[in-house]
Amino acid sequence: MAQTRRRLRSSTVVLGGMGVLAAALSACGSDPDRRCVDRNSYTIDDGYKIVSDKNCSGGSSGSLGKSRSRTTDADWYYDADVSNGYADYGTFSRSEAVDRGGFGCSGTGGG
Repeated sequence: MAQTRRRLRSSTVVLGGMGVLAAALSACGSDPDRRCVDRNSYTIDDGYKIVSDKNCSGGSSGSLGKSRSRTTDADWYYDADVSNGYADYGTFSRSEAVDRGGFGCSGTGGG
């Protein structure tokens, strides 16, 4: 019996390779998981209290929260463990969060 080999078309190989490349690049360039937290709310038992993203969206800390009697020192907190409205064991440094991992990312290159 003659054995026949199945040959892949060049377009199939190219499209498959492009898919792998796209997945690697998007994983490296994506933003790490982040939560907007109040830096003044840290407790040893719970961590930082998660507040509304609108408190962090302005890009600067120290925005005024809902209550006018208390200022919220809001900032983005990356790669944290989240439980019951609190975040802990993360970092306030975006670049440090990106360096922690990601498919195909190097510590010096990614974005």
